[in-house]
Amino acid sequence: MIFLENLDPVHKFYWLIGGVAGLLLIASVIGWLLKSKLAKQAVPNEKSQKVLDNLVARVNAWWVMVAVFAVAFLAGKIGAILLFAAISYFALREFMTLTPTRAGDHRTLSLAFFLLIPLHYYFIYIEWYALFTILIPVYAFLLMPSISVLAQDTEHFLERAAKIQWGVMICIYCISHAPAILLLEIPNFDGQNALLLFYFMLIVQLSDVLQYVFGNLFGKTKVAPIVSPNKTLEGLIGGGFSTILIGAAMWWITPFTPLQSAGMAAIILTMGFLGGLVMSAIKRSLGAKDWGNMIQGHGGMMDRMDSVSFAAPIFFHLTRYFFTP
Repeated sequence: MIFLENLDPVHKFYWLIGGVAGLLLIASVIGWLLKSKLAKQAVPNEKSQKVLDNLVARVNAWWVMVAVFAVAFLAGKIGAILLFAAISYFALREFMTLTPTRAGDHRTLSLAFFLLIPLHYYFIYIEWYALFTILIPVYAFLLMPSISVLAQDTEHFLERAAKIQWGVMICIYCISHAPAILLLEIPNFDGQNALLLFYFMLIVQLSDVLQYVFGNLFGKTKVAPIVSPNKTLEGLIGGGFSTILIGAAMWWITPFTPLQSAGMAAIILTMGFLGGLVMSAIKRSLGAKDWGNMIQGHGGMMDRMDSVSFAAPIFFHLTRYFFTP
């Protein structure tokens, strides 16, 4: 690990991508072997087949997502910011599709999609931290219902305004804290913020995957059976402990010590777990299983970003408070 710590940022990134690609290759081979074994059974187990198909679809989708993230990070700050701006756009579209609004809200929604998203991410690009932190929770919070009220449609006004504001906060403001990691000025970590962003995203997604795997292998005790039937205590403990170990092992691409990296991983997985539960509760209240079907095996964009939306702001501000001057 000392060897990896002393590498320059570009070579660290190559080692990281190589490691992730290696893990995905192993997962793909295991999936292929299990599918071959299951196909030879006279009477295939229906439940096992369903779980395996879902796992293979997730691994295949992971190949695509890792490739997209790798290209974005290699493109530099502008590439990462444009990627997350697109993610916010698609996530907000899914959110608003499942939470129907009225004609009186159309101008407000246009403001959110075509002004707030580019403006908010532009402030990240120019590193204007002060306005980045208050644009949406202060100015947009007051401006959006003010625009909606001009349509003079008072039916369920509070409910409609709350839906739009909640969607904007989760899909734009909270998710944008991930690329905002790029603007942190961390001593002795110059030029390596993209690695820290990759660390954060990897921990979030690995936590979800490992909880899913441990839950399917050992899961018996439901954590919240009504909200999210697939989440189990065994999955949370097994997947969470594994994620913390991986987080500690990845300290060499962060400004953290191994112990600090493990602690950050614990915070990320905890907030990600809570984010998944909250967003699942919203889906259940709307009678939907997934936010969309954009990513095969994963549902919609918001199904991949639910954990990120809760974990990113906490990770960003903890890092900024404890590791920047």
